[in-house]
Amino acid sequence: MTTSVKWIWPAVLVGMCLLPLGVGIYPQHVLIVSLFYVMMAASWNLLAGYTGQVSFGHAAMAGIGAYTSGILAAKAGLNPWIGIAAGTLFAALLGLGLGALCLKMGGIYLSLTTLAFSQILHIIIVNEYEVTRGTMGLQVPGLIPEYSKLAYYYILLAATVLVLFILYRMIHSNLGLNFRAVQNDETAARAVGVRVLHLRVLAFTAASAMAGFAGGLYGHYLLLVTPEIPSLDLQFYVLAMTVIGGMGSFVGPILGAFAINILAEKIRDYGEYHVLVFGLVALATARFAPEGLIGVWRSLRRRPAR
Repeated sequence: MTTSVKWIWPAVLVGMCLLPLGVGIYPQHVLIVSLFYVMMAASWNLLAGYTGQVSFGHAAMAGIGAYTSGILAAKAGLNPWIGIAAGTLFAALLGLGLGALCLKMGGIYLSLTTLAFSQILHIIIVNEYEVTRGTMGLQVPGLIPEYSKLAYYYILLAATVLVLFILYRMIHSNLGLNFRAVQNDETAARAVGVRVLHLRVLAFTAASAMAGFAGGLYGHYLLLVTPEIPSLDLQFYVLAMTVIGGMGSFVGPILGAFAINILAEKIRDYGEYHVLVFGLVALATARFAPEGLIGVWRSLRRRPAR
Protein backbone atom coordinates (compact mmCIF):
# COMPACT_ATOMS: atom_id res chain seq x y z
CA MET A 1 0.00 0.00 0.00
CA THR A 2 1.50 3.34 -1.05
CA THR A 3 1.86 6.29 1.27
CA SER A 4 -0.81 8.29 -0.58
CA VAL A 5 -3.31 5.44 -0.25
CA LYS A 6 -2.56 5.08 3.46
CA TRP A 7 -3.67 8.65 4.06
CA ILE A 8 -6.96 8.37 2.14
CA TRP A 9 -9.04 6.77 4.89
CA PRO A 10 -7.80 9.04 7.73
CA ALA A 11 -8.49 12.05 5.50
CA VAL A 12 -11.99 10.75 4.73
CA LEU A 13 -12.65 10.19 8.44
CA VAL A 14 -11.51 13.71 9.31
CA GLY A 15 -13.73 15.07 6.54
CA MET A 16 -16.70 13.10 7.86
CA CYS A 17 -16.09 14.48 11.35
CA LEU A 18 -16.14 18.04 10.01
CA LEU A 19 -18.99 17.51 7.53
CA PRO A 20 -22.01 18.14 9.82
CA LEU A 21 -20.55 21.29 11.37
CA GLY A 22 -22.16 24.49 10.18
CA VAL A 23 -25.10 22.80 8.41
CA GLY A 24 -28.75 22.70 9.40
CA ILE A 25 -30.66 20.01 11.26
CA TYR A 26 -32.16 18.45 8.13
CA PRO A 27 -28.79 17.90 6.35
CA GLN A 28 -27.53 16.34 9.58
CA HIS A 29 -30.55 14.01 9.57
CA VAL A 30 -29.81 12.97 5.97
CA LEU A 31 -26.20 12.21 6.90
CA ILE A 32 -27.28 10.14 9.92
CA VAL A 33 -29.70 8.09 7.82
CA SER A 34 -26.97 7.65 5.19
CA LEU A 35 -24.64 6.21 7.84
CA PHE A 36 -27.33 3.71 8.82
CA TYR A 37 -27.64 2.66 5.18
CA VAL A 38 -23.86 2.35 4.87
CA MET A 39 -23.87 -0.24 7.67
CA MET A 40 -26.82 -2.06 6.10
CA ALA A 41 -25.46 -2.07 2.53
CA ALA A 42 -21.90 -2.97 3.53
CA SER A 43 -23.04 -5.90 5.69
CA TRP A 44 -25.46 -7.17 3.01
CA ASN A 45 -22.59 -6.94 0.52
CA LEU A 46 -20.68 -9.43 2.68
CA LEU A 47 -23.37 -11.97 1.80
CA ALA A 48 -24.21 -11.15 -1.81
CA GLY A 49 -20.96 -9.61 -2.97
CA TYR A 50 -18.45 -11.98 -1.40
CA THR A 51 -20.25 -15.31 -0.92
CA GLY A 52 -22.93 -15.04 -3.60
CA GLN A 53 -25.86 -15.55 -1.18
CA VAL A 54 -28.83 -13.27 -1.95
CA SER A 55 -30.87 -12.85 1.23
CA PHE A 56 -34.10 -10.85 1.46
CA GLY A 57 -34.11 -11.05 5.24
CA HIS A 58 -31.43 -8.49 5.97
CA ALA A 59 -33.86 -5.69 6.82
CA ALA A 60 -35.71 -8.18 9.03
CA MET A 61 -32.51 -8.62 11.06
CA ALA A 62 -32.32 -4.85 11.48
CA GLY A 63 -35.91 -4.98 12.71
CA ILE A 64 -34.98 -7.75 15.17
CA GLY A 65 -32.25 -5.55 16.62
CA ALA A 66 -34.47 -2.47 16.73
CA TYR A 67 -37.48 -4.17 18.36
CA THR A 68 -35.40 -6.21 20.81
CA SER A 69 -33.59 -3.11 22.03
CA GLY A 70 -36.76 -1.00 21.97
CA ILE A 71 -38.88 -3.49 23.91
CA LEU A 72 -36.19 -4.05 26.54
CA ALA A 73 -35.77 -0.30 26.98
CA ALA A 74 -39.45 0.71 26.87
CA LYS A 75 -41.02 -2.27 28.64
CA ALA A 76 -38.27 -3.55 30.95
CA GLY A 77 -36.51 -0.24 31.60
CA LEU A 78 -33.08 -1.49 30.58
CA ASN A 79 -30.38 0.88 29.43
CA PRO A 80 -30.66 1.33 25.61
CA TRP A 81 -27.00 0.39 25.13
CA ILE A 82 -27.63 -2.94 26.86
CA GLY A 83 -30.68 -3.37 24.64
CA ILE A 84 -28.62 -2.73 21.51
CA ALA A 85 -26.10 -5.36 22.62
CA ALA A 86 -28.94 -7.81 23.28
CA GLY A 87 -30.55 -7.00 19.92
CA THR A 88 -27.25 -7.56 18.13
CA LEU A 89 -26.78 -10.91 19.85
CA PHE A 90 -30.37 -11.99 19.15
CA ALA A 91 -30.03 -11.06 15.46
CA ALA A 92 -26.77 -13.03 15.29
CA LEU A 93 -28.40 -16.10 16.88
CA LEU A 94 -31.35 -15.90 14.50
CA GLY A 95 -28.94 -15.50 11.61
CA LEU A 96 -27.02 -18.55 12.81
CA GLY A 97 -30.18 -20.66 13.06
CA LEU A 98 -31.68 -19.43 9.81
CA GLY A 99 -28.38 -19.80 8.00
CA ALA A 100 -27.83 -23.35 9.25
CA LEU A 101 -31.32 -24.31 8.05
CA CYS A 102 -31.41 -22.48 4.72
CA LEU A 103 -27.90 -22.14 3.36
CA LYS A 104 -27.74 -25.78 2.33
CA MET A 105 -30.36 -24.93 -0.29
CA GLY A 106 -28.76 -21.80 -1.71
CA GLY A 107 -29.81 -19.97 -4.85
CA ILE A 108 -33.44 -19.06 -5.32
CA TYR A 109 -34.51 -21.27 -2.41
CA LEU A 110 -32.46 -19.20 0.03
CA SER A 111 -33.96 -16.00 -1.37
CA LEU A 112 -37.52 -17.35 -1.07
CA THR A 113 -36.94 -18.65 2.47
CA THR A 114 -35.52 -15.36 3.73
CA LEU A 115 -38.33 -13.50 1.95
CA ALA A 116 -40.86 -15.67 3.78
CA PHE A 117 -39.04 -15.06 7.08
CA SER A 118 -39.21 -11.31 6.50
CA GLN A 119 -42.94 -11.43 5.79
CA ILE A 120 -43.65 -13.62 8.83
CA LEU A 121 -41.75 -11.22 11.07
CA HIS A 122 -43.67 -8.28 9.61
CA ILE A 123 -47.02 -10.00 10.30
CA ILE A 124 -46.01 -10.77 13.89
CA ILE A 125 -44.92 -7.17 14.52
CA VAL A 126 -48.13 -5.72 13.09
CA ASN A 127 -50.44 -8.09 15.00
CA GLU A 128 -48.71 -8.19 18.40
CA TYR A 129 -50.06 -4.76 19.29
CA GLU A 130 -49.65 -5.12 23.06
CA VAL A 131 -45.92 -5.66 22.68
CA THR A 132 -44.90 -3.82 19.50
CA ARG A 133 -47.74 -1.26 19.20
CA GLY A 134 -48.30 -2.54 15.65
CA THR A 135 -48.35 0.05 12.89
CA MET A 136 -48.48 2.85 15.48
CA GLY A 137 -44.87 2.20 16.34
CA LEU A 138 -43.13 1.66 19.65
CA GLN A 139 -41.81 4.78 21.36
CA VAL A 140 -38.33 4.16 22.75
CA PRO A 141 -35.91 6.27 24.80
CA GLY A 142 -32.87 7.92 23.27
CA LEU A 143 -29.26 6.91 23.68
CA ILE A 144 -28.30 10.20 25.32
CA PRO A 145 -30.09 12.29 27.97
CA GLU A 146 -30.44 15.38 25.77
CA TYR A 147 -31.44 14.82 22.14
CA SER A 148 -28.94 16.26 19.68
CA LYS A 149 -28.64 15.55 15.96
CA LEU A 150 -24.92 16.32 16.09
CA ALA A 151 -24.34 13.89 18.96
CA TYR A 152 -26.28 11.15 17.16
CA TYR A 153 -24.28 11.80 14.02
CA TYR A 154 -21.00 11.11 15.82
CA ILE A 155 -22.50 8.02 17.50
CA LEU A 156 -23.61 6.62 14.14
CA LEU A 157 -20.28 7.61 12.58
CA ALA A 158 -18.33 5.72 15.27
CA ALA A 159 -20.61 2.69 14.80
CA THR A 160 -20.16 2.82 11.02
CA VAL A 161 -16.38 3.00 11.34
CA LEU A 162 -16.47 -0.02 13.67
CA VAL A 163 -18.62 -2.07 11.27
CA LEU A 164 -16.50 -1.12 8.26
CA PHE A 165 -13.29 -1.93 10.13
CA ILE A 166 -14.57 -5.41 11.01
CA LEU A 167 -15.71 -5.99 7.42
CA TYR A 168 -12.37 -4.77 6.03
CA ARG A 169 -10.41 -7.11 8.27
CA MET A 170 -12.67 -10.03 7.34
CA ILE A 171 -12.49 -9.34 3.59
CA HIS A 172 -8.74 -8.70 3.47
CA SER A 173 -7.73 -11.91 5.22
CA ASN A 174 -7.59 -15.62 4.53
CA LEU A 175 -11.25 -15.73 5.45
CA GLY A 176 -12.01 -13.24 2.67
CA LEU A 177 -10.06 -15.36 0.20
CA ASN A 178 -12.19 -18.33 1.17
CA PHE A 179 -15.34 -16.24 0.71
CA ARG A 180 -14.29 -15.38 -2.85
CA ALA A 181 -13.34 -18.98 -3.56
CA VAL A 182 -16.82 -20.13 -2.53
CA GLN A 183 -18.42 -17.45 -4.67
CA ASN A 184 -16.32 -18.13 -7.78
CA ASP A 185 -16.34 -21.93 -7.79
CA GLU A 186 -17.98 -23.76 -4.93
CA THR A 187 -16.95 -27.22 -6.17
CA ALA A 188 -13.29 -26.28 -6.54
CA ALA A 189 -13.29 -24.61 -3.13
CA ARG A 190 -14.72 -27.74 -1.53
CA ALA A 191 -12.14 -29.86 -3.35
CA VAL A 192 -9.23 -27.96 -1.75
CA GLY A 193 -10.67 -28.34 1.74
CA VAL A 194 -12.77 -25.16 2.16
CA ARG A 195 -15.76 -25.80 4.45
CA VAL A 196 -18.32 -24.14 2.23
CA LEU A 197 -21.38 -24.42 4.46
CA HIS A 198 -19.52 -23.23 7.55
CA LEU A 199 -18.25 -20.18 5.67
CA ARG A 200 -21.71 -19.32 4.43
CA VAL A 201 -23.20 -19.63 7.90
CA LEU A 202 -20.40 -17.51 9.34
CA ALA A 203 -21.01 -14.76 6.77
CA PHE A 204 -24.77 -14.92 7.33
CA THR A 205 -24.35 -14.71 11.11
CA ALA A 206 -21.89 -11.81 10.95
CA ALA A 207 -24.06 -9.87 8.48
CA SER A 208 -27.16 -10.47 10.63
CA ALA A 209 -25.38 -9.21 13.75
CA MET A 210 -24.27 -6.04 11.95
CA ALA A 211 -27.79 -5.43 10.65
CA GLY A 212 -29.21 -5.92 14.15
CA PHE A 213 -26.63 -3.49 15.54
CA ALA A 214 -27.50 -0.88 12.91
CA GLY A 215 -31.24 -1.35 13.45
CA GLY A 216 -30.94 -0.88 17.20
CA LEU A 217 -29.01 2.38 16.81
CA TYR A 218 -31.41 3.63 14.16
CA GLY A 219 -34.50 2.92 16.27
CA HIS A 220 -33.12 4.83 19.25
CA TYR A 221 -32.15 7.70 16.99
CA LEU A 222 -35.70 7.96 15.63
CA LEU A 223 -37.13 7.42 19.14
CA LEU A 224 -39.73 5.27 17.40
CA VAL A 225 -39.49 1.69 16.13
CA THR A 226 -42.00 0.92 13.37
CA PRO A 227 -42.62 -1.95 10.93
CA GLU A 228 -40.94 0.21 8.27
CA ILE A 229 -37.53 -0.90 9.54
CA PRO A 230 -37.95 -4.64 8.83
CA SER A 231 -39.94 -3.96 5.65
CA LEU A 232 -39.24 -5.20 2.14
CA ASP A 233 -39.11 -1.58 0.98
CA LEU A 234 -36.02 -1.03 3.12
CA GLN A 235 -34.58 -4.37 1.99
CA PHE A 236 -34.83 -3.50 -1.70
CA TYR A 237 -33.53 -0.03 -0.94
CA VAL A 238 -30.39 -1.59 0.58
CA LEU A 239 -30.13 -3.98 -2.36
CA ALA A 240 -30.29 -1.08 -4.83
CA MET A 241 -27.61 0.84 -2.92
CA THR A 242 -25.27 -2.13 -2.98
CA VAL A 243 -25.77 -2.92 -6.66
CA ILE A 244 -25.62 0.70 -7.84
CA GLY A 245 -22.58 1.41 -5.68
CA GLY A 246 -20.76 -1.71 -6.82
CA MET A 247 -21.44 -5.15 -5.38
CA GLY A 248 -18.40 -7.21 -4.45
CA SER A 249 -16.24 -4.20 -3.59
CA PHE A 250 -15.53 -2.66 -0.21
CA VAL A 251 -16.09 0.97 -1.24
CA GLY A 252 -19.07 0.38 -3.56
CA PRO A 253 -21.81 0.02 -0.91
CA ILE A 254 -20.48 3.11 0.91
CA LEU A 255 -20.72 5.21 -2.25
CA GLY A 256 -24.09 3.71 -3.13
CA ALA A 257 -25.60 4.37 0.30
CA PHE A 258 -24.64 8.04 0.33
CA ALA A 259 -25.42 8.63 -3.35
CA ILE A 260 -28.82 6.92 -3.38
CA ASN A 261 -30.04 8.30 -0.05
CA ILE A 262 -29.07 11.88 -0.96
CA LEU A 263 -30.55 11.44 -4.44
CA ALA A 264 -33.77 10.08 -2.93
CA GLU A 265 -34.05 13.17 -0.74
CA LYS A 266 -33.53 15.42 -3.74
CA ILE A 267 -36.10 13.76 -5.99
CA ARG A 268 -38.80 13.79 -3.31
CA ASP A 269 -39.60 17.25 -4.67
CA TYR A 270 -41.19 15.50 -7.65
CA GLY A 271 -43.95 14.16 -5.40
CA GLU A 272 -45.44 10.89 -6.60
CA TYR A 273 -43.00 10.77 -9.51
CA HIS A 274 -39.96 10.38 -7.27
CA VAL A 275 -40.31 6.57 -7.39
CA LEU A 276 -40.31 6.74 -11.20
CA VAL A 277 -37.20 8.93 -11.22
CA PHE A 278 -35.47 6.59 -8.79
CA GLY A 279 -36.35 3.60 -10.98
CA LEU A 280 -34.98 5.31 -14.08
CA VAL A 281 -31.71 6.02 -12.29
CA ALA A 282 -31.45 2.36 -11.25
CA LEU A 283 -32.19 1.16 -14.80
CA ALA A 284 -29.67 3.56 -16.31
CA THR A 285 -27.01 2.37 -13.89
CA ALA A 286 -27.75 -1.30 -14.64
CA ARG A 287 -27.61 -0.64 -18.39
CA PHE A 288 -24.60 1.65 -18.70
CA ALA A 289 -22.63 0.85 -15.52
CA PRO A 290 -23.24 -2.80 -14.59
CA GLU A 291 -20.37 -2.72 -12.10
CA GLY A 292 -21.87 0.29 -10.35
CA LEU A 293 -20.32 3.59 -9.39
CA ILE A 294 -17.09 1.93 -8.34
CA GLY A 295 -16.86 0.37 -11.80
CA VAL A 296 -17.25 3.78 -13.42
CA TRP A 297 -14.46 5.11 -11.22
CA ARG A 298 -12.16 2.23 -12.11
CA SER A 299 -12.78 2.66 -15.82
CA LEU A 300 -11.97 6.37 -15.59
CA ARG A 301 -8.74 5.57 -13.79
CA ARG A 302 -7.75 3.01 -16.46
CA ARG A 303 -8.50 5.41 -19.30
CA PRO A 304 -5.16 6.61 -20.70
CA ALA A 305 -4.46 10.29 -20.50
CA ARG A 306 -4.67 12.15 -23.79
